[in-house]
Parts: sequence; C-alpha cells; structure tokens
Amino acid sequence: MFESLQDKFGSLFRNLSGKGKISESNVREAMREVRTAILEADVHFDVVNTFVAEVQKQALGTEVISSLEPGQQMIKIVYDELVKLMGTDTEVGEMTGGAPTPRIMFVEPGPTIIMLAGLQGSGKTTTCGKLALYLKTKGKNPLLVACDLQRPAAIDQLTTLSEQVGVPIYKEPANKNPVQVARNAVTFAKANGRDVVILDTAGRLHIDQPLMEELRAINTQVKPHQIFLVIDAMMGQDAVNSAKVFNEQLELDGVILTKFDSDTRGGAALSVRSVTGKPIKFIGVGEKLEALEEFHPERIAQRMLGMGDILTLVEKAHAEFDETKAARLQEKMAKSQFTLEDFLEQMQSMRKLGPMKQLLGMLPGVGSMLKDIQIPEEELNKTEAIIKSMTKRERDDPEVMDGSRRRRIARGAGVEVDAVAKLVKGFTQARDMTRKMAGMSMGSRMKMAQAMGGMGGMDMGKLMPGGIPRGMLGGGAPKQSKLTPEQRRKMRDKRRRGR
Repeated sequence: MFESLQDKFGSLFRNLSGKGKISESNVREAMREVRTAILEADVHFDVVNTFVAEVQKQALGTEVISSLEPGQQMIKIVYDELVKLMGTDTEVGEMTGGAPTPRIMFVEPGPTIIMLAGLQGSGKTTTCGKLALYLKTKGKNPLLVACDLQRPAAIDQLTTLSEQVGVPIYKEPANKNPVQVARNAVTFAKANGRDVVILDTAGRLHIDQPLMEELRAINTQVKPHQIFLVIDAMMGQDAVNSAKVFNEQLELDGVILTKFDSDTRGGAALSVRSVTGKPIKFIGVGEKLEALEEFHPERIAQRMLGMGDILTLVEKAHAEFDETKAARLQEKMAKSQFTLEDFLEQMQSMRKLGPMKQLLGMLPGVGSMLKDIQIPEEELNKTEAIIKSMTKRERDDPEVMDGSRRRRIARGAGVEVDAVAKLVKGFTQARDMTRKMAGMSMGSRMKMAQAMGGMGGMDMGKLMPGGIPRGMLGGGAPKQSKLTPEQRRKMRDKRRRGR
C-alpha cells in the first residue's frame, strides 16, 4: 500500500540529502514536490493546501540540528504533520500519558450498541463480521443484527458470517421494519447476556433521502452508543465526500476504512479526519475475517514514508506465537527431529499473519522495493498440498518415500512427481543444516552463512521469504550425493535411536 507516496517522498528526501542546511529555497522546492505527491494520492484539495502550509511553516521555523541532514529533518517534520492530519491519540484510541484510550467506548450496564452505516459495495456487512470477531477476541460477547432489509442477500450473507466467526445473529426475515428489528435485537441481547450489539444497516449505491431517513430513525429510536461509517479506501475523495454527508446527517463517532491493503495512494486515509472531523478507528487489510486492524496514525505515517511498520508486524506475530510450542520445536530442530508435520504447522502459522508481500512491506525500506515483485503464494499452496497428501509416517520420516509413494503424493497434490522429490530434498537439507548450526557459536554460524554465499554475497533469488529454501517450494535445490538403500537405512536407524 501507498507505493506512490513512498516513491515520491523517498525521491524528495534523497534530493535534500547532502545539502548543508534547510534553506527557504530548498524548502519551497521540496514542498512543491510534496504538494504534487499528495494531490496525486487523491487527497482533498483544501487538506493539501493546509498540510503543505503547515509543513513549510515548521521547516522554515526550525533550527537544523547539526547532526541531522536536511533530508532527515524534513522526514521528521513531514512525519509529525502526517500524524496530526490523521488524528490525535485521544480521538483514535491510542496511548495517552501512559493510559490507553478505548477505541470503542463500552457502556455499563450493557449492551453497547454499535451501528455500522455505509454505501453498497463498501464492505459494510463483511466488516460487521470482522468487528464481531475482533470483539470476541477481546473477551466480549457480541450479537450481529440483520437490519439491512433492502439488499436481498444481506441477511443470508450476515448469517454465513455469523457462523464463520462463531457469533450469534438476530434476524427477522419476515419483518420489513428495521427499527423494530433493532429494538427487538437489543431486548434479545439483554436477555441472553450479549454485551455488544452490532447493527448491520441498509446501504444504497448512492446517498438518497430514503436511506438517510431509515438511518436517522434507527439512530433516534434505538440510540446506538457509537456509529461507525464504513467506506472504501480506494475511492479517495469520493469516499471522503460521502463521509462528510453521512456525518452531517448522523453525527458519526468514527470511520472504518475497508480495502486498505489495496489502497496504493492513501487519499482517503489522509483526508477523512480533516474533512469530517471524525477519526479512523479500524482498517480492513484483507478478505479474511481476521483482517481487521486498529488504526494507528503513527504507524500509517511510517508506512507512507517507507519507514515500515515493525510494531504491527510484531503484534501480528505475537498473536500467533506460542512460547511452549516454540521451545519444543527448537529442541526438535537441535536434535534433527523436526518433521514435515512441524514444518507444515510453522508455515500455516506464518501465513495466518497475512500475505507475504504485505508482511514484507512492514519492514523499513522494503515497501517501495516490492512494487513490481510478485510473491508466489501459489508455491506455498502447492507445498501445503504436497505435505497434506502424505501419510503421518511419511511426514515423520521422509526417507521412507520410494517411487510409488511419491507418485501417489503427487497425484493427491496435483503436482509433478519431481516437485515432491524437490520438496523432500530441500527439507532434509534444511533440517540437517539447522541441526549443525544449533550447536555452533555465533561466529561459526556467520562463517557457515558466508560459505553458503550469505552475509552480503547471498543470492536472494535462491531463498524464498522467511529463509525457506526454494527447493522446498517446488524450485531447484542444491545437489547432494545419492545414498544407497543401506546408507539410508543406517541413517534412519540412527535418528530413531536419537529420539
């Protein structure tokens, strides 16, 4: 995401690097570039003018720290103004003075009523499911309510989502009064211990009077505690303009941006808070129901400037990290007992964090490099299919696989036999290398890496993301000498004795 802004800002700061100090002339020249970059990102014209004026004021009024280059100084100024543009800590729900401000204000006694509004196609109903799952992971007991009685498939879609996230749904298919459905749902929630009610309301292809009257009726009679507007981040200024109209009619509490992972420009993210005065609370970063993230202005500003987003990456990893399991796997790897079953489990955990390209984009300086790179997710699918086509014995001991077994596995996975052989060979070599490195000092490990062509000389084309040898994902693997059946039997017996 934000490839265009990253390229523009990167070029701007590189041009400033090497100059002795920030002067009025190079600031004005830089701000022309900034203005063009943000306009091309489809940011609202008034927002652009205000932003550029403020950055220019800060730059010209700043005494340059002698240890910093002009480019670094400008990065700090632009970063601070980007954060300010997208919302304050208190608005969004960040850390304020060491204490967190709630992203959603819950009421006691419950239930807390949250109404989601938006146009058709914005991803509103799916966001209801994502929000329900998010609240469930936070220890809440949400209830989904089908108040969209206009779109024929809306109730069915929300029903499917409720089953997928394991959250109950309240619906009255025969009732055509959304206000009555919402009121009945709140009564149901109180009687059944549901502490959060999520109302999925009707949308339209465009804003019209009947839509607004229906939403105002729900707002007036049900009195939701918070109203979130769901808008498509890829719509840029159009999304922001519709958000302004919704806010004038409903008095929004916040915005949820969907399709944020596909937003290469960032116009909606930069404009919506300035135009509506309402903060962005959450962002949808993928199709999966787990792909709803809290919005952090600081982290998004870092991504826009190509500085990565390590904190979000760490949080994603922490959510999937099991210390006990990790210790067990480390011990197995040290003893060369790491199996294909373990490898499959680790690969699936890694993929739960999100698409590989999205994860790599969170590393500092990597985002702009990924613009024209295609991460072969299909190779990961192929690897998973191959391992799942194996028996438990074959996963525990790949060396039992003879020609007929490999042909059976290949048929089950829908791949060539050669792909099975390459995966097994790559896995065996990686496992043996890990066992050797487990007993080495750090210096010895570095020497080994250098000998393999790493530490500055490594051909990254030979490795897949995460350091997985390409041979394990269907590509070529380094050649190794062939073993006789007797040698393989002895090695297998030796490993079993080690267990």
